[in-house]
Amino acid sequence: MASAAAAADPGAAYKLLLSCPAGLPRSRVSVKFDQSFDRIPHRDAALEESISVIWNQRLKQNPSSYSGTKFRYGGHAVHYKDEPNKEYCVSLHLGLTDYSTFVGTNLNPLWEKFLVPSEDDSVHCQHMSNPLGNGAIVQTSDEKIIVLQRSYNVGEFPGYFVFPGGHSEPQEIGILAHQTDEKDLAVLNERVSQEMFDGIIREVVEETGVPSNSLTEPVFIGISRREMNVRPTAFFFTKCNIDSGGVHELYSRAQDGFESTKMYAVSEEELLGMTDRMPGCHRGGFALYEMMKTAAKKS
Repeated sequence: MASAAAAADPGAAYKLLLSCPAGLPRSRVSVKFDQSFDRIPHRDAALEESISVIWNQRLKQNPSSYSGTKFRYGGHAVHYKDEPNKEYCVSLHLGLTDYSTFVGTNLNPLWEKFLVPSEDDSVHCQHMSNPLGNGAIVQTSDEKIIVLQRSYNVGEFPGYFVFPGGHSEPQEIGILAHQTDEKDLAVLNERVSQEMFDGIIREVVEETGVPSNSLTEPVFIGISRREMNVRPTAFFFTKCNIDSGGVHELYSRAQDGFESTKMYAVSEEELLGMTDRMPGCHRGGFALYEMMKTAAKKS
């Protein structure tokens, strides 16, 4: 997505990998969790070795860094449920990766060398860690949207505006590695799919302080990818039954103070003005939200 902001700030450019403007509920988003969607090592041995070098540099700077397991985005498929309604559904293709591989590939100064020339995004990024981040467009009861300002202590995009989010976590559902002897893959896929939706609610609660029972069931609105470092993020939309004043009060007591320093509850017009200071993946999240709003007006 070319824009003046993206030209001025390379981190602002984004690509929409998937848009679901109708907003898909949990029942219409499935997961295919499989080892085949894991990262493929690069043929260049020196490039592969740079992954551990970069991670070790990170550990020297910050010895408390922890390489937790993440779900890796390996693509998606669109299908339609059987009659009578022919409902549009999405299947997310997920493997496993970890934080150290993310730092060593996506955040590597040589990250572009890991890319494969291909129009197929899963092939284009096959050597990347590509953990699937998540972000939530949260609308308060007085129809404001919650935006956080990132702390100046974080490694990526300090001081930028973002939507609440983070990552769904394999550990939350007991996944530490691929189990080759998994007896019921359908049950496993169901657990991972549920974690996509549970994970975003957990992030909103941790980052804003609003209770989970104040939020509606999230709907999935698509996936955007920041062009810099090819970082993918799944976006969801949820409504909060608390007004912006109440949310501000709760945020002041929220537990997750490291990631963000300030919260804003803004109108759509104000939000548009803030997008110039958003990382590309979150600018893409705003674009997905606008597509959802446009679709709702037409229906």
